[in-house]
Amino acid sequence: MIRAIFAAFLTLALPATAEIKIQEVTSPGGIRAWLVEDHNIPFTALEIQFSGGTSSEPLEKRGVVNLMTALIEEGAGDMDSRAFAEARDALAAEFSFDAGSDSVGVSARFLTENREAAITLLREALVNPRFDQDAVDRVREQVLSILRANEKDPEKIASQTFNRLTFGDHPYGSTGDGRIDTVQALTRDDVLAAHKATLARDRVFVAASGDITAAELGLLLDRLLGDLPATGGAQAGAAKLLEPAGLTVIDFPSPQSIVLFGHEGISRDDPDFFAAFILNEIMGGGRFTARLMTEVREKRGLTYGIGTYLVGMDHADLYLGQFAASNDKVAEAIEVLRGEWARIVAEGVTPAELAETKTYLTGSYPLRFDGNGPIASILVGMQMEGMPIDYVATRNAKVEAVTMDDVKRVAARLFRPEALKFVVVGQPEGL
Repeated sequence: MIRAIFAAFLTLALPATAEIKIQEVTSPGGIRAWLVEDHNIPFTALEIQFSGGTSSEPLEKRGVVNLMTALIEEGAGDMDSRAFAEARDALAAEFSFDAGSDSVGVSARFLTENREAAITLLREALVNPRFDQDAVDRVREQVLSILRANEKDPEKIASQTFNRLTFGDHPYGSTGDGRIDTVQALTRDDVLAAHKATLARDRVFVAASGDITAAELGLLLDRLLGDLPATGGAQAGAAKLLEPAGLTVIDFPSPQSIVLFGHEGISRDDPDFFAAFILNEIMGGGRFTARLMTEVREKRGLTYGIGTYLVGMDHADLYLGQFAASNDKVAEAIEVLRGEWARIVAEGVTPAELAETKTYLTGSYPLRFDGNGPIASILVGMQMEGMPIDYVATRNAKVEAVTMDDVKRVAARLFRPEALKFVVVGQPEGL
């Protein structure tokens, strides 16, 4: 019953029009966090991100941060994996750990009445993980099973090929899950070293939302994170994009092909970002009115869906898109896409497209803040992106400020038909 009640709390939302009041909290030990207090329900969401992620690991140890992250809950302190899971479930708490290219994330959800015990348990996982050899062997086999499955997954093949062609020997050029040979060679000592290098206070970002005060959060942060290493290992340097524009086809027996395409993007702190953000929504955003959906799907029936997205990473920025099509329709779909890429540079967008997109983007933004969990996730992401604490209040004004001249100018900068790179996995006809 407690877990059912807790799950219900996850879905409770603040009104879409509610003001999000963000406080900056500094713990007695100097750990900073952002907080949105909401005492209406006895539940708190906590989000922690350690910058660095899988891109910070040595290439010969590829996959070690992913393996380490998957092992954090597999026993801590004097508890083995089963005892830890039973203790967590008894508190109706939820913990999750995730290894990304640029960060390792920790999410925690707990009831106010169990806050102290939940934080004590989570601290053990972060500070004193056991990394028992039997757990290392078992989880490694799970990772290897995923890697073997990925070798037969056309979407994974497309993504990994595109990244390799784009980033070469930079860590972005290979999957953070590792390769079969590197994961097989990882030892418990490698996992211990990755833990020490990755989970450190000099790279931590924290956000909380829910039934907790600033003073309570400050004390919690010191108890939870204060015993982690003060500094971690070296992080990856800037990634130089290798841009062999053109077409790469990977033969894969299937009635349809997966197509991944794109080129260099634009950074989140670029003055032109909001114009690029609007342009992407017009070209290939999530709505059926996007140009690519209209031209490729609605008018010609070449695919069930197609989308584009700005990808901002710590060391590079991309503008990517993806679709799937039957093998006999791939060539035409790519031709139409190239044409749309060139048309938006030559013609820009219409006043109606700009106005409708602004209305959509500003109207949908408050809907993201639909509960303590999403709020905490947004806040920690804002910090990692270097956004000011008042960004939530000013974001829609930045969208509204974009003019027709802005989108015309930025379209010529963002959309580069001559630089488009396509990776096609399947057996496309006519390519």
